[in-house]
Amino acid sequence: MPLVRCAATARASLTTGRVLHVRPQAAHEALQARRDEQQTPEFRQEYARRAGIEGTLSQAVRGMGIRRARYDGLPKVQLQHVLTAVAINLVRVDAVLTQTPRGKTRRSHFARLAGHPALPGSAAA
Repeated sequence: MPLVRCAATARASLTTGRVLHVRPQAAHEALQARRDEQQTPEFRQEYARRAGIEGTLSQAVRGMGIRRARYDGLPKVQLQHVLTAVAINLVRVDAVLTQTPRGKTRRSHFARLAGHPALPGSAAA
């Protein structure tokens, strides 16, 4: 029995998956200005501070489960956050005292595949 394709399926199979975004001139200039600003030492210094905060938040979410409150009511949730912060500090003090090396930045599965020698066009091939 032959496969019957509808017109929508035929059009969908012709797409290449590439999308070109054309922004209005004002939006494009604002984006370019922001990208230029990101190259300044002042921005990098401020961003380094943010990166440290992001690491702390990641540790709280992944290691301490802070994304979901265990209690009802703002006072109990605030207490949970304070105790979680104390726990993070204790974990970090323990890591310093036992000279535990810091964890390496995780790479996504896709990023790890990019260097795989079996893949054509990869950097390791």
